[in-house]
Amino acid sequence: MSEEYVLQLQHIRKEYPGVVALKDVTLELKPGEILALIGENGAGKSTLIKCCSGAVIPTSGKIIVNGKEFTSMTPQLAAENGIAIIYQEFNNVKELSAAENLFLGRPIKKGIVIDKAAMEREAAKAFEQLHIKIDPKALMKNLTVGYQQMVEIAKAIQQNAKILIMDEPSAPLTSAEVESMFEVVERLRKEGVSIIYISHRLEEIYRLSDRIVVLRDGEYIKTLITKESHVQELIKLMVGRELTQTYPPRGDCIDENEVILELKDVTGNGDKNISLKVHKGEILGLGGLVGAGRTELAQMIFGAVKKQSGEIYFKGKEINPKSPREAIDIGIALVPEDRKRHGALLGVSIKNNINMPIYQRNSTLSVINSKVERETAEKYEKSMAIKTPSLQQLVKNLSGGNQQKVILAKWLAADAELIIVDEPTRGIDVGAKYEIYKLMNELVEKEGKAIIMISSEMEELMGMSDRIVVLSEGNMTGSLEKSEFSQETIMAYASAARMEEG
Repeated sequence: MSEEYVLQLQHIRKEYPGVVALKDVTLELKPGEILALIGENGAGKSTLIKCCSGAVIPTSGKIIVNGKEFTSMTPQLAAENGIAIIYQEFNNVKELSAAENLFLGRPIKKGIVIDKAAMEREAAKAFEQLHIKIDPKALMKNLTVGYQQMVEIAKAIQQNAKILIMDEPSAPLTSAEVESMFEVVERLRKEGVSIIYISHRLEEIYRLSDRIVVLRDGEYIKTLITKESHVQELIKLMVGRELTQTYPPRGDCIDENEVILELKDVTGNGDKNISLKVHKGEILGLGGLVGAGRTELAQMIFGAVKKQSGEIYFKGKEINPKSPREAIDIGIALVPEDRKRHGALLGVSIKNNINMPIYQRNSTLSVINSKVERETAEKYEKSMAIKTPSLQQLVKNLSGGNQQKVILAKWLAADAELIIVDEPTRGIDVGAKYEIYKLMNELVEKEGKAIIMISSEMEELMGMSDRIVVLSEGNMTGSLEKSEFSQETIMAYASAARMEEG
């Protein structure tokens, strides 16, 4: 072991039944370095870091930490050797305070009694060290996602972590929270903490990292010095091919004479007097800042929340869905922003997920037609190029991009004519994004579906939409044709309500 590295992973291989998740992966981490780990969803990033934490035992290979060699880790061994991981899904207890979460599993005691006051004092010191203002007594459920993440970072530092691994840390954060997180990461680097930083957002990689390790299909591809690389080079290494276009081309497929959805002065769920139309073959973008009311509008259309007033028409007929089940039966689908909590049943197979909305239709006397079930799943596995060794694979074991494909397949199987997609590519890498965009294009171009797309990514909003409706604090402030698209115009409308108040 060279003293140049605090962590080395040598020839790591991990096999599962029917799948090789990692094939001979090697990387090195230097003291005080931010090493970016990138690759498409399914490239093996999560499996690799779980080998470091002890959550996964490698089939073969070595893990060397500060000169000590291990064939595998355990969570306790990782902690003892200064390794901490902050996963996308935080390991906290919502009903406990920030201080109690900081000392979860290792409380400070006075005799046999837990000393809450001492934990709160130590938590205050830990938060102050990171220059963050968190009340140690505040319940985790009352903290923003950004502050919950800071508690996780403080917990790692409190446990004397010298190697910090961060898995998509910016994915759930607002832009302001991302900036705060960047400041903390930079501060930790200056204090000598070595960081492995995983993100699909390449702009973050270039802002923070010193070097970049690229994985593809479970294999190590290349290590680059960040300042000597460029974006197109990274994309090619990640996906194994040139992506000459960010957004696939789409022909003119809008049928102006067929309105699939029309809203007339719809009010409810925080939105006020929303009027819009969506045509067959059209992708209508919904833009706006956080809290603009876009998801709230989608919930009303989908019947998850009742409207207070106004009219909703589907293919010319007035509807008033009182539940998602009613909306599904009408022909409306919603792909939610949080696909892991609301979009799919993660612990259930691909086959079952795809067939979920149509089991009632394909059952006789509560007996499922297994032949139709299998044929339906096979049809969409093929047409949507879902990468899986088997339709029996649990959805939680798929990459983010393939999870999104399963959710889309579910609604296609239900024969939805209007599909609402809320942040369709959040947490998905650049190669998988392109595949989702292609699928969306095919849905409107070849199958005549209508799509409402909610997106906080300005380029995505402009690159995929035929028209854009902008909301601001529950009000519809603008409607733009393709020729009128610009970031400045969209932002002006997105800030309109706030500017009027000011």
